[in-house]
Amino acid sequence: MVENRADGRKSATRLRSIKTEVTVMFADRSTKVRWIKGMLAGAAVLLGSAAAQAQTPVRFSLDWRWEGPAAPFAVALDKGYFKAEGLDVTIDPAAGSREPISRVASGTYDVGFGDVNSLVRFRDENPGTEIKAVMVIYDRPPFAIIGRKSRGVTKEVSSLKGRTIGAPAADGAYAQWPIFKAVNKIDDAGMKFENVGFPVREPMLAQGEVDAVFGFSMSSYINLKSRGVPADDIVVMLMSDYGVDLYGNTIIVSQKFAQEKPEAVKGLLRAIMKGVQDTVKDPSSAVDAVIKRNDVAKKDVELERLRMVLDQNMITPWVKQNGFGGIDKERFARALDQIGLTFTYKAKPTLEAVFTEEFLPAADQRKVN
Repeated sequence: MVENRADGRKSATRLRSIKTEVTVMFADRSTKVRWIKGMLAGAAVLLGSAAAQAQTPVRFSLDWRWEGPAAPFAVALDKGYFKAEGLDVTIDPAAGSREPISRVASGTYDVGFGDVNSLVRFRDENPGTEIKAVMVIYDRPPFAIIGRKSRGVTKEVSSLKGRTIGAPAADGAYAQWPIFKAVNKIDDAGMKFENVGFPVREPMLAQGEVDAVFGFSMSSYINLKSRGVPADDIVVMLMSDYGVDLYGNTIIVSQKFAQEKPEAVKGLLRAIMKGVQDTVKDPSSAVDAVIKRNDVAKKDVELERLRMVLDQNMITPWVKQNGFGGIDKERFARALDQIGLTFTYKAKPTLEAVFTEEFLPAADQRKVN
């Protein structure tokens, strides 16, 4: 009886010992699991921090507000194309296609979307300016004369004689009048050019106070329609259809940025190219990316504006055949000659001084058919 009690006490003691060991073992395992989880979480934070640090910041200036034509850039942002290239891109609107040039020249922006013709002039007026165009976005510029049939303007150049045309002094299209006039042999002695502000340009044409205006085709046409002018009364004379060989907006880059971070520039252009290709495939979805950045924009208006730009300026026959983003060297040489009609060069530039293809994606990556 005594032995049985002793054996019972020993068994109980052994059970308590085993229970304690098991408890310690599980506690130790739990501690290890928590430690491992903590290490993994810490590693994830470090990796995330390293990835964030690896993102190269890029300050990008648009030429205007967030409207339909800016869709490729919005798409590249929303689909993560810039981030996939290791770029942290910030895109800001501007007040016109010349502003990105001054922004990049001042160093406040690394990259801009601006008029290459204005870039040529800016470089000539500011010797030593280290900015170059690296990708053509508008193979044909949107410079146009927009008139009304009811005011006697037709597609014929001769219909402009004797007309009153609204011509904002700072307008990019009006700046090309000397070229348009020269290649079409126009005597403008009997024409009247009225300096009007941008806000009243289309309203004045809609009210019949002028017969035509200078402007960007996709802007003036849409603005006139929104003011109740019938589409069949609007005449758009794209200067590129009348012998003007200029290119339009391009991606411009600070040479300091390009020299210090050439891979970033290449990655930027690859991302933009993907944004362009997606926009061409599905303009409607691409415009949604713009609308979310512009509270007052209307989808039907911006979609029409985007489709005009795609058809008239971006996806031209030359681009379909040769790929997006590059240039025809012979045409660019003619363009430089024509730009010289708008002002006197201090030193006429070479093509290589203004534009380089060294950062463009490979040709097979630039197809848009």
